[in-house]
Amino acid sequence: MSKTTLVKDKEIKRTWHEIDASGKSLGRLSSEIAKLLVGKHKVTYAPHQDLGDFVVVTNAKKIKLTSRIKNLDVKKYYRFSGYSGGLRVKTLGEMASTDIEGVIRHAVRGMIDANRLRAPRLNRLKIVEGDSHNYPTGSES
Repeated sequence: MSKTTLVKDKEIKRTWHEIDASGKSLGRLSSEIAKLLVGKHKVTYAPHQDLGDFVVVTNAKKIKLTSRIKNLDVKKYYRFSGYSGGLRVKTLGEMASTDIEGVIRHAVRGMIDANRLRAPRLNRLKIVEGDSHNYPTGSES
């Protein structure tokens, strides 16, 4: 019978991964990012522990937005303030032109389990529209 090994907080090694988004489709990119944020690529993975790494996404403007939704006006993002008449709707085309970071972050958020660990995992996601950034890559923190 195998035992579950627990990694102590001091033993957690978080590395930085840099992913180039140019030419990649939104769904495949976000599933790859979610896997790294959750820590499923590590041998010590445990679903109840936050063992994931930092992820820096570069060239976010060059992402490929193709799917079964050929028209960018079909997919809609909804925000509701809680007040009557407070529903705000934006299409994928509008979001991609103004806030591509929000599109990627929303897709990754949907691929991470909805529990207490979701917010700290998403805080380790850094999205940059161009090539250059000031985040470390390949080093441990």
